[in-house]
Formats: sequence, C-alpha cells, structure tokens
Amino acid sequence: MIPISPGRSRRATLAGAVCALVVAGTALTGCSEDPNEGTNGVGRLPADQIQTKARKAAASVGTVRLHGSVQTSGRTYTLDMRLKEQGGIGSVSTEGETFRLLRVGQELYLKADAAFWGKGGDGAGDSKAADKLASKYVKVPKGDPSYTKFIGFTDKNVLLGGLLTLHGKLSTDGHHEQGGVRTVRVTGDDGAGGTLDVSLEGKPYPLRLVRAGEAGTLTFSSWGADFPLEKPAKDDTLDYGKQLPAS
Repeated sequence: MIPISPGRSRRATLAGAVCALVVAGTALTGCSEDPNEGTNGVGRLPADQIQTKARKAAASVGTVRLHGSVQTSGRTYTLDMRLKEQGGIGSVSTEGETFRLLRVGQELYLKADAAFWGKGGDGAGDSKAADKLASKYVKVPKGDPSYTKFIGFTDKNVLLGGLLTLHGKLSTDGHHEQGGVRTVRVTGDDGAGGTLDVSLEGKPYPLRLVRAGEAGTLTFSSWGADFPLEKPAKDDTLDYGKQLPAS
C-alpha cells in the first residue's frame, strides 16, 4: 500500500485560500504551491536518478501486480499477473485466446480450454489431446518451447528488469496522477523512448509504463502485498510428457 498524507489536501486548500487574498488591490506574491511539498522528494531529482530509484524500489519489494499489454516477437500479449520471488500467477491473452499461467519455483503450469489446445490442430488425435488438456493445469516440460516463451511472464526480476528502462535521453515531464497517487513522469527522447510514472508518495515505486515504439502500456500496483502461491491440486493437474502438442 502507498500511504497518502491526510494533511496534503488541507495544506493545498489553505495555500489556495491564502493566495486568493488581495491586499490593497494587489495579490500576495510567493504563493505558488511547491508540487513536491509533502512528497518523497524524488520529483526534485534529475530524470536518470528518478529512474534509478524507481528500479531500486521495485527490486526491494517481494511482490507486485502488473496489468496491461506487451508487444513482443510480432504478437501483443495482454497480461494480468501477480508476481513474487517464488513465482507468479495470472492470465495472458493473445490473438483472441486466453490462458492462465502458474509458476511455483521452476515448475510452470498452463491452463486453457479445448479451443486453445486444439488451435492449429488438423486431426482426431489433436482433438482428443485438446479435450484431455482442457481446463487442467498442464505441467510445461522444461525442454518445451512454451517453457522458454512463457516463464518470463512469471518472473518478477526478469520481467521488471527488462521493462523498467527507458531509451534515449531522459528528462522529466511534470507531475501527474496514477490511480489517485501523485507521480512524476520520466520520458526517454521526449516520449519516443517510453515514459515512466513514479510515485511521489511513500516509496518511489513505478506505477505506469508506456513502452518505446508503442510496444505496450503496463500499470503496476499492490507493491509488497503478499498473495498465496502453491502448486495446483493433484486432480487438477496433468503431466502431458516431454513435449506439449504443437498448437
């Protein structure tokens, strides 16, 4: 949770009232409110230092939820994942199909319906395999291409380490708000290299990322909020073998 100072709104109201006073027809001077007053102070730092502090804050806490879209290898993936050091759980959508990912330690599971597993199949065997795999947590073999492709979506350090870096010359782009929390925005090459909104309240966590080259937008929340993570029940799990169907 990101604490919001209860005194902030009162200070802002008081400052506005004072600055509205007119004495002898002349407005009082020096009344502009400091946008960094009552914040964690990162808004006063150069852009590169803000980015560094945001990355360190993200690395310092064990859990996070991320939601949004990522474009990679010619595909757009819509993610809603909760991540921690031991693994992650959530949903991924791409090309009209949605599936769930679950990783506990090094064990990766994928859960989807029969349409997902049968996509691209052209025979009765594929249909039978799809029906067998449907709605089960299917254990993904480490040697299967899907393991390499999807495990990164469940790895907090790998995922955030690759995302939270803007490209090009960094600069700040004013103060904004994300989910009711004040932020300072950092841009790379005036936005062409991506933008990152960093919290001005509490720890300087990253709250919103717009990736360079229109490669997706992600929001980050629930920093430090723990969640249960355990292997699926035995009767809800299927070990298909050394390699999954080529769907």
